[in-house]
Amino acid sequence: MAFDLSICPWIHCAHYDGEIWVEEFIEQNHLSFEAENALEEQDYQNLINARNHLQHLPLVNYTTQYGLCCFEGLKAFPQVDGSLKLFRPDRNCARMDSSMKGLRMPPLRENLLLNAITETVRRNQMIGFTPAYNPKWEDDFWLSGEAVYIRPFTYTEPGIGINLTTRPWVVTVCTTVSAYFAPGKNNAVTSRRIRATPLGIGWIKTAANYVSSALANAEAIDEGYMVAIFLDSLTQENIEEGSTSNFFALFPGKRLVTPPLSDTILPGITRESVITLARNRGMDVHEEILPVKKVLDEALECFLTGTAAGITPLGSLTHQNRSKEFSSLEDDSVSISLLKELKSIQYGAMKDPFGWMFDV
Repeated sequence: MAFDLSICPWIHCAHYDGEIWVEEFIEQNHLSFEAENALEEQDYQNLINARNHLQHLPLVNYTTQYGLCCFEGLKAFPQVDGSLKLFRPDRNCARMDSSMKGLRMPPLRENLLLNAITETVRRNQMIGFTPAYNPKWEDDFWLSGEAVYIRPFTYTEPGIGINLTTRPWVVTVCTTVSAYFAPGKNNAVTSRRIRATPLGIGWIKTAANYVSSALANAEAIDEGYMVAIFLDSLTQENIEEGSTSNFFALFPGKRLVTPPLSDTILPGITRESVITLARNRGMDVHEEILPVKKVLDEALECFLTGTAAGITPLGSLTHQNRSKEFSSLEDDSVSISLLKELKSIQYGAMKDPFGWMFDV
C-alpha cells in the first residue's frame, strides 16, 4: 500500500464552537527526521502511534459510531527546482465544502482550509519531514516518485444516538505516499457489489462510501485482479467508477469517454484534470453513459484516475467471465502519454499552463 501512517509532526485542528471556527496548529512530539528513522523498530512505532492520537477528540461520537465523516486527499509534489508545490488544492477545498454541506455540517470556509493545508505542509517542510526531488523518479515517469499526502477530515462531537453534527472538528494531517498500485498487468474485474444509488451519497467524499469499495477490492484481489470496477445500481450494465477512482475508456478516433457526473459518482479532481489535458490536445472527450459491453467490444485503452492512483492504465477488464485486453500499458499509448504529461506538470518537469500548482 502506498500510504504510510508516519504522520508528520505538525497538524492543523479547527473546531466549530457553534458560532465560529476556532483553529490551531499543533506540533506533536518528534525527533529530527533522521533521528526518527534511526530508531529501533519498536521505538519508532511507539513514537508514530503516539503522534496518531489527539487526546481531546471524543471516543464515542457520530463519526466512530455511524461513519458521519467526510475527508479530502491531495498531494504536495517535490519539484525539479527543489521547491514543493500543491496540486490544485483550491479544488479540494471546494469539494470539502460541498461534502460538508451534503452531510449538513457547518461548512469550513474554503480559504481557511486552503491556508491550513498550505501552512501545515510548510511547517513540516521546515523541520525536514517532506521528501526531496530525486531525478531517478524520471526513469519510470515518476511512478516511483514520492509526495506529501495531505488528509483533511471531519470528526464529530460526542454522540451515541443517530444524529447529525453541529460542532465538528476538521483535522488536517500529512504523511508520505508513493505508487498506489503495484506494477503489473493492472487487470480489472467488475464487481457485483453496489457502490452508490441514485439519491444517495455517492457524490460526497464520505467515509461511508469506502466500505463497499474496500470489500469489492479485496474480493478482486482474492480472484487475482488488481482492482474492482463498479457498475450502476439500476441496470448493472454501465461502468461508473473504479473502487477508489474514476474510469476512462479510449475508443477509435481518439474518442475519450468517462461516465458523466451524477449523485452516484465522485467528482474527481484528477478526472477533471485529465479531461482538460485531453481537450487541450484536441481529443474528442465525452462525459456520457459507458456500457461495459461497449468497452469490451470497442475500447482500445482504459485507465483509472484519482489522487492516490494518479493515472493508472489498465491491461484488461473482465466482466461475467468475458475478458478484454487493452493496449493501455504500451509505451506509445494515450494512457501513458497522459500519465507522463500530468506527472511532468505535478513534479515541475514541464511548464504548468493551467495554473494548477500552488506554492507552499
